[in-house]
Amino acid sequence: MDSTSGVASAPDPNSGEPGPSAGSSSASASLPQQQQPEGSSPPAPPSRYESQKRRDWNTFLQYLKNHKPPLTLARCSGAHVIEFLKYLDQFGKTKVHITGCPYFGHPNPPAPCSCPLKQAWGSLDALIGRLRAAYEENGGRPESNPFGARAVRIYLREVREGQAKARGIPYEKKKRKRSHVAVATILGYEIQDSIHFDQSL
Repeated sequence: MDSTSGVASAPDPNSGEPGPSAGSSSASASLPQQQQPEGSSPPAPPSRYESQKRRDWNTFLQYLKNHKPPLTLARCSGAHVIEFLKYLDQFGKTKVHITGCPYFGHPNPPAPCSCPLKQAWGSLDALIGRLRAAYEENGGRPESNPFGARAVRIYLREVREGQAKARGIPYEKKKRKRSHVAVATILGYEIQDSIHFDQSL
C-alpha cells in the first residue's frame, strides 16, 4: 500500500529546507534552560499532519521560486498546480504500467518491467488537501485557491482512473461502519425516556 504522506518526504533537490547543523544543537544544549512560570506548560509540538503540511507548503513555494520564469503565489493557477504534481512524479515510488506492458491491469506482476514510477493517486490527493488548507491559512482567499481549481480536481480524477486501470487496483471510498450496539443503546435510552415521560403524565 502506498502512503499518503510520502510526497514531500521524497528527496526533493528544490526543497530549500536547511538541515539542522551540529553547532546549533551543541550551542543550544550549553545554554541554561529558562524556567517556566508555574502553572504554564511548554507548547505542544506540531502534529504529524501540521509538520507535513508545512513541509509541503515550503516545497511548493520553492518550486514557484525555481520556476522559469519565477512565479508568485498571486499569479499561481490550477495549471501551475498540475505542473507541480507532474514534477513530483520523478520522485514517485508507485509502478504505473503503460498500455503496451504485458502486466497492464495486473495487481501483482510476477516479474519486473520498465514502466515508470509515479506518485500514487492517494499521495497526490492527500497532498492537494494539505496545500489547499495551507494556502488559506497563509492568507489566501478560498475563492481564488488554485489547489481547489476545477482543473486540479479533473486531473486527480484522471490520475485515479488511469492508475486503477494500469495497476488493476480499484480505488473505492471506505464506508464508515456504524456500531449497531451504540445505536441500539441510544434507541434504548430514547425508549426508556419516552416510557418514563408517559408515566409521569
